[in-house]
Amino acid sequence: MSSDGVNTGRRRFLTAATSAVGAAGVVGIAVPFLGSWNPSARAKAAGAPVKFDISRVEPGQMVVVEWRGKPVYVMHRTPQQIDDLAKLDGELKDPDSAISTQPAYVDMKSRAIRPEILVMVGLCTHLGCTPKFRPEVGAVDLGGDSWLGGFFCPCHGSKFDLAGRVYAGVPASTNLVIPPYTYESENVIIIGVDEEAA
Repeated sequence: MSSDGVNTGRRRFLTAATSAVGAAGVVGIAVPFLGSWNPSARAKAAGAPVKFDISRVEPGQMVVVEWRGKPVYVMHRTPQQIDDLAKLDGELKDPDSAISTQPAYVDMKSRAIRPEILVMVGLCTHLGCTPKFRPEVGAVDLGGDSWLGGFFCPCHGSKFDLAGRVYAGVPASTNLVIPPYTYESENVIIIGVDEEAA
């Protein structure tokens, strides 16, 4: 038996073993790398629709729900608050919601599928600050008798009524955005799913 035969066999074994270990290493690196191209579970959840039970919201009350990392205001308006919306047309930049900041299936005046439940993104259309809920009628710092409740942005003074319609003479140029949403049942809404697609 020659020493060349032993060295050749050993060489083949070492070459095969090195190739196998190298291939395993490539797979070990490639799998996490390719997996990183997919969105994370957190990212998927951030864009997912959100269900919310509106039966927990009392008339006149507003709650904040997070959807896609944004605050969404869900308000249960009283009959008086709904009636007061028509009184503000002369005070607003876009009283008929002509500029498209809401889905086509919502009513243009109440800006809702059902007038008593308002669902809108709680970010000012000026620079994205969060408007404060100011439901009190006649607030002196917001216009006295002309203030019938609404939302006030403390960053630059923009004002919105209880349908999210912007007042004239403030920095914000458009109404607050109405997100896509639908009713799953009488008391459950799904934010992030279009009524027409449901």
